[in-house]
Amino acid sequence: MESARNLSLLRDYQAYLRVEKGLRPLTCEAYLSDLRTFAEFLEGRNAVLLSAIQDDVAAFLEHLRAHGIDSRSSARKLSCLRGFYKWLLLDRRIHHDPTVNIESPKAWKVLPKSLAEPEVNEMLERASMNASHPQAQAAALRDHAILELLYGAGLRVSEITALSVSDLRFDVGRVQVCGKGDKERIVPLGRSALDALEHYLREGRPHLERIGTARKTQARMGGQHDEARLFLSLRGMPLTRQWVWHLVKSANNSATPHRLRHSCATHMVEHGADLRSVQTMLGHADISTTQVYTHLALGRLKAVHRMHHPRAERRSTTDAEHTPGQPVKDKG
Repeated sequence: MESARNLSLLRDYQAYLRVEKGLRPLTCEAYLSDLRTFAEFLEGRNAVLLSAIQDDVAAFLEHLRAHGIDSRSSARKLSCLRGFYKWLLLDRRIHHDPTVNIESPKAWKVLPKSLAEPEVNEMLERASMNASHPQAQAAALRDHAILELLYGAGLRVSEITALSVSDLRFDVGRVQVCGKGDKERIVPLGRSALDALEHYLREGRPHLERIGTARKTQARMGGQHDEARLFLSLRGMPLTRQWVWHLVKSANNSATPHRLRHSCATHMVEHGADLRSVQTMLGHADISTTQVYTHLALGRLKAVHRMHHPRAERRSTTDAEHTPGQPVKDKG
């Protein structure tokens, strides 16, 4: 009976997320998955979602910690619970929010990993060479353009697959992106990305589009305009997120689409970009999400300080090998 009450409540919340908040199905499912985990934990304490108290939430976070869940994941789950119980309060289904005064686990304890600049450059140069070959195939032109966008513009993989040709503005060097929560933003494009996209649109995409047009002529579905998608498969169909993931792994086994996004942000901060600009470019709703890149850039800052500041010079080899407490041998 208690499980049935939880399920009914979660269905209502799912409808709220989809209709009123406008969240995408995958995002909604992620929220519901976290709530189901909490609901199962509550069942072990003879409680349901509507009857949860602060002690239940605190015990849940401790349960996650004891089972090796990292602080970032725990913080995400707590954020999910906060949104859920805020909705219940606004809907007058409860009178007290059990997440109030619950301290959030320290987020970003494990910093996102990024690739070194030489590693990214080597990957992109190899893709560029394949695309610039006199007998380059349409796939090589497409793959180069995708890699340049993932790193050069810091786009999410879902944003890459959703791009349409009309989203590109070559005259002003930018692309219009539809991000999380269907929020649109304008992202500037560098010369390398623009050149790769122009090459793909001129010599690669028309070939892929012809294949797709021939297929849809036999079985056309009303209301769908896949031919407007920017990136197409060898069958002329829109690419999937999984396909892009495999493309990136094949280009560099240490890379993923999200790691290229992290690399984009990290390298921008290392080269002096301010956090607000990076936040706007990446589409982060909260500046705290972007602030992690200051920690990633701190290592490089320390190295530069040691190398160039007159009071932070590295010790000589002799000094470094010298045993503390023993006099250094006179070099003269």
